[in-house]
Amino acid sequence: MNFFLKSISYIFHPILMPLLGAIIYFSAAPRFIPEDIIKSKILGLTVLTVFIPIVLYFFLKNIGSISSMNIENIKQRKTPLLIQSILLILVIKLIIDAYHYPELYFFFLGVLFSSLSAIFMILFNIKASLHMIGIAGITMFTIALSIHFSMNLTLLIAALMITNGLVATSRLHYKAHSNLELILGFLIGVIPQLTLVNFWL
Repeated sequence: MNFFLKSISYIFHPILMPLLGAIIYFSAAPRFIPEDIIKSKILGLTVLTVFIPIVLYFFLKNIGSISSMNIENIKQRKTPLLIQSILLILVIKLIIDAYHYPELYFFFLGVLFSSLSAIFMILFNIKASLHMIGIAGITMFTIALSIHFSMNLTLLIAALMITNGLVATSRLHYKAHSNLELILGFLIGVIPQLTLVNFWL
């Protein structure tokens, strides 16, 4: 059980959630998007949201700015979140445009607002769960996609809701967060997506 819950924390690490959201979008969107375009977008997103953050993680760890990949220490969260916010701005400016991919554009804009909200919480010494922010945001986005495209994504949505519970259980099991921090993370992940859905649903 320990191995399973630990695996959940790594498989659904917040660094992977923006890319997962894009994969769900390109898999579910009924509009025609050339395969080459999809591959190039996924590659660009992988570089900006996964590879670069991993490289910067090792750099920050080597200079002592952060101590672990999950960044349990609230004081160590500000720099990684600021870097993530900058990278998300680059994604919005360079990779996902509002004209061709409005749903995905506002998804990433919501992720950016969630990151900025987490930074704002840090100013008041409040640590929201980044894992819950990530998985909750994707769940809300998938529900909105299902409604927008009139598609039956019930199984995927159910799986994501179960994953929300597993992620919360994992973080509680390892005492990484309190119940309040998990609830805050969930709300910070859902509310920006729910708010921005008005611009494309």
